[in-house]
Amino acid sequence: MINPNAIHGSLRRHILPMLALILFLPLAACTILPESPISQVYLLPAQPAASAGGQATGKSLRIVQPNTSQFLNGTRIAVQPQGAEITSFSGSRWSDPAPILLRNRLIQEFRANGSFRSVGSDEDNLLADIEINGDLASFQGVYHGEKGEVVIRFDARLVRMSDRKVMVSRSFEIRQPIEGRGMDQVVKSFGLASDRLAAQMLEWTRQQAVN
Repeated sequence: MINPNAIHGSLRRHILPMLALILFLPLAACTILPESPISQVYLLPAQPAASAGGQATGKSLRIVQPNTSQFLNGTRIAVQPQGAEITSFSGSRWSDPAPILLRNRLIQEFRANGSFRSVGSDEDNLLADIEINGDLASFQGVYHGEKGEVVIRFDARLVRMSDRKVMVSRSFEIRQPIEGRGMDQVVKSFGLASDRLAAQMLEWTRQQAVN
């Protein structure tokens, strides 16, 4: 005859350790798993835009968010620490994806200059005489040993909207040294490089638009 007390004792020996394990798991998850680092969010710095000068074009302009690689199409602040390896600065990110940051910086520069009747973006969905689009090939910090620089390469196209014909294209490449090793210095160099690119693209676009 089976002893009920023996059965109950056996069940207790198996069930109690299982209950203890179940109760312990949430506590273990809270104490063992690493905490996510808090990200420092950066805006793209901008110097005062160029003042208006030269002949006004009288034309309206649209600036489109550039195409880019999957890695650059995000808020990570990209860096090449050595060779062809690309990664991102730990614990820091942009306020918007890099293509949007650059598009908005160009719009800011063109509007402040005043050479165009109006300057909008691809989000405005307004008619325009000319469109700037292109490919953002580089938007990252690059290190050669201890020395670093920000590299921005933008392959730009100027498109006539009446027939969607490419009027002219040009590749812009900006290299801005990084002075210092702190993240603030890195971000400052991104801002200075973007300022230089915006000024060059403004002059190029204005010259093409008045021809």
